[in-house]
Amino acid sequence: MGITPQQFQQIEARLRRQPRAVAAVSEPSRSSNLEAQRIILGIDPSLRGTGYGVIRLARLHPETLAHGTISCPATWERSRCLAKISSTLRDVLKQHRPTICVVEGIFFAQNIQTAIIMGEARGAALAAVAEAGLEIYELATRKVKQAIVGYGAAQKIAVAKMVQRMLQLAELPAPDAADALALALAHAQANGKFTLNAPKKI
Repeated sequence: MGITPQQFQQIEARLRRQPRAVAAVSEPSRSSNLEAQRIILGIDPSLRGTGYGVIRLARLHPETLAHGTISCPATWERSRCLAKISSTLRDVLKQHRPTICVVEGIFFAQNIQTAIIMGEARGAALAAVAEAGLEIYELATRKVKQAIVGYGAAQKIAVAKMVQRMLQLAELPAPDAADALALALAHAQANGKFTLNAPKKI
């Protein structure tokens, strides 16, 4: 049985539409996965000055959503500082909804008291982030400086200036906030290319 030219054109039109329908089904899963990886929270823990920075990965360059320092006066008890670190980070998490957190890796302090205090601040920060269900990674300070400045022993001011340049910030970020933003940027770089040293998940 033959078909008319009009029927033939209708069949061709249906065949041309089929691949588009398949692509439309698979596209949301890809975009939703990219969205899940797009907002990164960096944290540089310290009892008196915990730095935080939130960036969103974009096509042209990363965008800064928030950054700051959770400052606690020297007159405050440690417990009060720890409570402020946790509560402030909970507010940041609720407002910007990151899905990945990167925290500064543990360092070896000569003073045991300093190590204990730093560990308490780190624990307060990690507890708040873990409650939100984020994936948490840690990066050594030296690796972050290497990734951002190109030199593992770079000074804080060099890190801050490079972070300002990479994120196109109008002003130089405060040192602790700059370190937190650098953590987020370094993590984004590490996951944007092949590497044998995958970030450590905690």
